Amino acid sequence: METSFQRDKLDNQILSALMQEARTPFAELAKRFNVSAGTIHVRVEKMKQAGIITGAQITVNPKALGYDVCCFIGINLKSAGDYPAAISKLNALEEVVEAYYTTGNYSVFVKVMCQSIDGLQHVLINRIQSIDEIQSTETLISLQNPIIRAVKP
Repeated sequence: METSFQRDKLDNQILSALMQEARTPFAELAKRFNVSAGTIHVRVEKMKQAGIITGAQITVNPKALGYDVCCFIGINLKSAGDYPAAISKLNALEEVVEAYYTTGNYSVFVKVMCQSIDGLQHVLINRIQSIDEIQSTETLISLQNPIIRAVKP
């Protein structure tokens, strides 16, 4: 992985376009930015090698799949040494969609998606709080997600 890669205006334009629609053909980007498709290909490959572009994915609406409850759970571990085991166990739970090792009030902060409040209660009591390495949790239920955006290149 390159560490000395320096993005320029064209790289940022390519990133912005691909972030809006990852399936945009290189030929279309080449026309848009007045360069060759080969230039686009080389730039994208260099950004992949530098670790700037790590993949392409589709975005799925969780509510359309029946996941109506989004919450964030602050987790306090029994000890700092419990982190690897706790993360491994949390990773095995499909309802846990994101996890962060944090400073502040919690050791770990996770985002959990469930289909219902009853489902959340089950996951919280029977799956998360039953993890031996976890001392305590605090759950915050999300009412709305009014801002969703990626970082700008």
